[in-house]
Amino acid sequence: MTQQTPFHDLDAYIALPRLNGLALSPDGTRLATVVSTLDPTKTRYVNAVWELDPAGERPARRVTRSGKGESGIAYGPDNDLYFLSARPDPDARDGDDPTGALWVLPAAGGEARTLVARPGGVDGVTVAQGSGTVFVSAGVLPAAERPVAGEEAHDPEKRDADLRKERKEKKVSAILHAGSPVRFWDHDLGPDHPHVFAVTPDAAVNPDLGSDPDKPRATLTDLTRGIGSGLLNSPVFPAPDGSFVLVTRTIPAARGESSETVTRVDADGTRRDLLTPDATTGYMAGPVSPDGRRAIVDVERVGTPERTPSWALHVLDLATGDLTPLAPGWDRWATPLAWLPDGSGLLVHADQDGRSPLFILDAAGGARRQLTHDDAAYSAAAITPDGATVYAVRSGYAFPSEVVRIDVASGDVTRLPNPTERPEVPGRLVEVETQAADGQRVRAWLALPADASPEHQAPLALWIHGGPVASWNAWSWRWNPWIMVAQGYAVLLPDPALSTGYGEEFVQRGWGSWGAHPFTDLMAITDAVEARDDVDGSKTVAMGGSFGGYMANWIAGHTDRFAGVVTHASLWALDQFGPTTDAPFYWRREMSEQMTLEHSPHASVANITTPMLVIHGDKDYRVPIGEGLRLWWELLSDSGLPADADGASPHRFLYFPDENHWILTPQHAKVWYEVVLGFVGEQVHGVPAKAPSTLG
Repeated sequence: MTQQTPFHDLDAYIALPRLNGLALSPDGTRLATVVSTLDPTKTRYVNAVWELDPAGERPARRVTRSGKGESGIAYGPDNDLYFLSARPDPDARDGDDPTGALWVLPAAGGEARTLVARPGGVDGVTVAQGSGTVFVSAGVLPAAERPVAGEEAHDPEKRDADLRKERKEKKVSAILHAGSPVRFWDHDLGPDHPHVFAVTPDAAVNPDLGSDPDKPRATLTDLTRGIGSGLLNSPVFPAPDGSFVLVTRTIPAARGESSETVTRVDADGTRRDLLTPDATTGYMAGPVSPDGRRAIVDVERVGTPERTPSWALHVLDLATGDLTPLAPGWDRWATPLAWLPDGSGLLVHADQDGRSPLFILDAAGGARRQLTHDDAAYSAAAITPDGATVYAVRSGYAFPSEVVRIDVASGDVTRLPNPTERPEVPGRLVEVETQAADGQRVRAWLALPADASPEHQAPLALWIHGGPVASWNAWSWRWNPWIMVAQGYAVLLPDPALSTGYGEEFVQRGWGSWGAHPFTDLMAITDAVEARDDVDGSKTVAMGGSFGGYMANWIAGHTDRFAGVVTHASLWALDQFGPTTDAPFYWRREMSEQMTLEHSPHASVANITTPMLVIHGDKDYRVPIGEGLRLWWELLSDSGLPADADGASPHRFLYFPDENHWILTPQHAKVWYEVVLGFVGEQVHGVPAKAPSTLG
């Protein structure tokens, strides 16, 4: 009998805790992460901060608890722990609506207390590790920056609060835009603009203030007044001494275009752009060196319909403006994580061959060293002051995110006592590869049931990743192959053309021609896996989300080899998608009008003879709901698979009115898997799908 795991029971699966993020205190003695768990109603996830023992001797312990949850963790030099939360402030007046606020948990013990609370909320926090200066990101309404006639002393924060109160009382949600973008992912942009504030936390640690809500908790100094919307989604990188921060500023241009530059903002609010972008090159800020004299800059070669974009890390001399390439000639797109304490190098991660290892790059532009060699993808990481140890978050397709300790000298990796344990998976993970028609190597992960064998062949599900410039290399709660493996399916996770981790030319193979090499690569690796003696290739299904959904749509219109197709948050009519996505400027750089016409799946709707399950969320601004609605209507009205004699269509449409590009709430995630498993089971095994009871 098959061993039961959490992946056999969807209620058990959605109840699994999820770990995300990492913070290390400046002295290296305290380590924290954030864990999401189901609330008592099982309808949402709530975050809590947990501390881990860096030495790996004591179990992890939970240090925050509230119904609203906590996130955005950072330590100060005194080991006080800062975090963001919308939890009620016990010192607030009755009737105050809680918003995202900055809280501090003293290292010496005692209760957490509010440091910064404002009607517009707080969106992010970072701490200068040398001085302890705290910086927060927060939205400010543009009109709040302008003095009002007759006003004795202009107070932008009070004006911002008054304007928000007026909008709320008059139920005004309208936003007036003068440029693009106007939306991002799942939320509207504006009417406020992001600002960076320096926080003076003197009041927060003064016990003489008591609990009087009229007395300030901290002094906020707006460092970026007048920039407008240019700091959208920009991280904040402070100098260790807190004397300045670096941000990425977006500069609008004609015809909806824009460019990015690195802007230095000093403690008095003085700011200047350090680099000059143009139509072909952009610059994104990165961490400041321990001595405050250099910074990492990600230099972007802006893409065109003929050539991929590319990103290369450089060291910027903040005095001279000179840029020095890091690891010149290295054909990987790396993400900076932290400077080495002596400033000699940088810790980064980069996709590579279905993994995302850690690397150390020489700051002088010389050697690089791969630090980790396991089958894992590393994300957050921090280095101890002596440079001997790295703490990081890793995951792979065999296990979800966990915190590990890495010896820098040897590269040895040790899993710490975590707040979460690895769930048992219902099968095994193997690596497969084949050769495409042009001779290109194409590789993939293959998740197999434990009993898959020549005697117990598993039907196959081809899962296509999104991006498209991405890779199957890290655990996913949203598209988890082990759910299907628990039901007896083998799940193929391939990296076709456009995938990262195989060099820039591998991305170029599919650039601007999504229906060419990406499609043929997928068919080649599917052929190879269907030929295995532990896989039943007679009833294969294809599934994908976002770009993977595009590919699922393309597959449906260009082959009838699959028993069923699941397409989630998918691109259907490329001419419609481009101007309506939340980043239309980027789309225009990627595909010409001719490429759009040649590679749009909607043009092949009449060729679709495979049953399709369409899934879309209404709050999806990356791939707007119009794509799903048009796909659904054209499947019903124009596809080559007509309704039966009773008018019933073999296609299905699962619609989520309040979900975005991803299905995030736990019960909706359960419905997603129930409907997908039911649909696939009907196409593969002929078992009529039964709708979940929650769908009525």
